[in-house]
Amino acid sequence: MRIRKENDFLSMFDEETGRYLRTGIIRDGKDTGEDPFMSSFPELLDVGIMGHCKHGKSGLCMKAGIECYQDGLHAEMPNMRLQDFKELVGQCRGKTYQFALGGCGDPDQHEAFEEILRLCRDAGIVPNFTTSGFGMTEHIAKLCKKYCGAVAVSWYRSEYTINAIELLKKAKVKTNIHYVLSKNTVAEALQRIKEHSFPKGINAIVFLLHKPVGLGSYANMIRQDNEEFQDLIKYIASEVFGYKVGFDSCTVPALLRHSGKIDPDSLDTCEGARWSAYITPDMKMLPCSFDNQEQKWAVDLRAYSVEEAWNSEVFDDFRNQFRRACPGCPERRRCMGGCPIRSEIVLCGRRETPSPTTTSYHP
Repeated sequence: MRIRKENDFLSMFDEETGRYLRTGIIRDGKDTGEDPFMSSFPELLDVGIMGHCKHGKSGLCMKAGIECYQDGLHAEMPNMRLQDFKELVGQCRGKTYQFALGGCGDPDQHEAFEEILRLCRDAGIVPNFTTSGFGMTEHIAKLCKKYCGAVAVSWYRSEYTINAIELLKKAKVKTNIHYVLSKNTVAEALQRIKEHSFPKGINAIVFLLHKPVGLGSYANMIRQDNEEFQDLIKYIASEVFGYKVGFDSCTVPALLRHSGKIDPDSLDTCEGARWSAYITPDMKMLPCSFDNQEQKWAVDLRAYSVEEAWNSEVFDDFRNQFRRACPGCPERRRCMGGCPIRSEIVLCGRRETPSPTTTSYHP
């Protein structure tokens, strides 16, 4: 169990179970119950080790009904260099709890994947990642068991999807399914969740909201009046499953509106620039990976450290979106206005748009 003491709160992370606990703001030795706004250093880093997808040109994602937000059809950036990754690990040692390995392509296909996992664990950082499962092997699954906290397989509706899940389960890896909810997939999600037809023995299903980023189209976005989406949320809130069910933080505004029996205090809104950040394969640090195309809030880690980027004017500008958003909303404390990058996905029906933001870093 790792415990990190901040100025006015404590956070705790168990590397074995993945359990995380954060106190409220502590005043005069007592927990006030008031949520802290941010940490002094990112507790989780989404590290884009993949610069391109070797299956991107064949349209693997699109064939599976997934519109890749990293634009795998056109991305041609080199994968992250091992030396750059070592530099990140060195800066984050003793400070960051987890690395979520990602980028454009399957992280388990990186040329130095095993070394990357080992570097994380040697530094006390738990690595996790999401894969399409296309290149999953028994050897990779065993590496995941040795080094990873959990592995998520994207629901690509293919034989290789099921094969990857089975290989990971056989290796006794904590295995999740990541399911992108879009206009075209929400009906299937509702049907499968009702019929209990997802693979048995998984740890959790995490539903991710489709975003109009990269190859993600506006036409495929879920709208506020999507009845199947509302039914899915309500059904999940009223049933008990043989696995955990979660949603990404982008879905929080909709959950607050339609969740029914879900305890609103169990929801945690966007963590970008407050608890987490994304790093591109060429070492740009962003508050969130969904800014990977425009990079409006980017800081170059070849010029600045992770800590300097975290404390930069650019990142503070992103945080100001949360500080200023929706001052009159009764759910402001839990939602903070939702996504600052794509307001279209904030499915609450009452979002107020913050004022324009800065786009460059001038220390």
